[in-house]
Amino acid sequence: MAADLRASWWIGDVEIPTRLVLAPMAGVSVQAFRRQGRRFGAGLVCSEMVSSAGIEHRNERTLGYLRVASDEHPLAIQLFGSEPAAMGEAARMVAAAGADIVDVNFGCPVKKVTKTGAGATLLEDPERATAIVAAIADAVDLPVSVKMRRGLRNGSRDCLAVAPHLVEAGAASLTLHPRSAEQMYTGTADHALTRELAALVDVPVVASGDITSRARAEAVLEETGAAAVMVGRGAQGNPWALREIIGAETEPPSREEVAAELILFVRETVRELGERKAVGFLKKFYGWYLGHGRFPKAFKQELVLLDSTAEVERRLLAAAPGALPLVEALEADVPAGDEVTLELPVSIYGGG
Repeated sequence: MAADLRASWWIGDVEIPTRLVLAPMAGVSVQAFRRQGRRFGAGLVCSEMVSSAGIEHRNERTLGYLRVASDEHPLAIQLFGSEPAAMGEAARMVAAAGADIVDVNFGCPVKKVTKTGAGATLLEDPERATAIVAAIADAVDLPVSVKMRRGLRNGSRDCLAVAPHLVEAGAASLTLHPRSAEQMYTGTADHALTRELAALVDVPVVASGDITSRARAEAVLEETGAAAVMVGRGAQGNPWALREIIGAETEPPSREEVAAELILFVRETVRELGERKAVGFLKKFYGWYLGHGRFPKAFKQELVLLDSTAEVERRLLAAAPGALPLVEALEADVPAGDEVTLELPVSIYGGG
């Protein structure tokens, strides 16, 4: 019998309403992305990774990631760093911001992270990795989850060696992307390793990597014994993939639906980042949303060249006039004015 992706499960005392988790992705997982993921069926959404050092030094850009709205819950805010004390203190800030779960990044393969002793590097330093989880678990009452790669190098099994120690230190859930840091995103995810991990620990395991369809999600859950699946790149500009995976709908979106979702995403991103930052940030999303044969390639390239989001919206509505009532309906459902602000500088929340 196929796994029911719309069944709930738990991380500690936090109930997750579906078995689909939207991955934390640097430069992608802004609040607009997370809100959209929840609407399309993700049971848990995650922030992009937040630097514990940035929080410690009250870096304005870093603190700007700590925005939580009512329609995001349950939400995990992901931390990265290599110092247990700083990670514990950062976890307190995450809890104050209103997160439901503190997630710890032991999987980032990017050199600017690993060279600091953070990310996937910590899989080769189990003592420090365990100390970080223990410091966070001691600092907050929220459940702690950990996202891992298999290890730094191809064929590594370091994730299996460190996992029981992380659970003993207080991790309430583990996510495994069974590629090495060396692989980055090449090759295929080795979910035989996910199966081994799920059998090894007595906390829920989330399977990440190459989850591209409902059939694949169901197969991975059945083969591995994982509690849930995590989707990342497949949801970039394509929330309809989430809807398909949980079995809510299989029909592709109309051109009007695509334009409406993109317009709402643009407006929400401007509200969060401010117009100046949003213009550059959004360029990659135009190709993601308008690809898949939904709009001509020339139209995507045209949007990238525009220097204001108002002009982007005008062009989208000209290409899909029926999108406007859809945008209005979507905006009517977006909560306003309910974010936790931690009494931080106004410019963080206004995007200035």
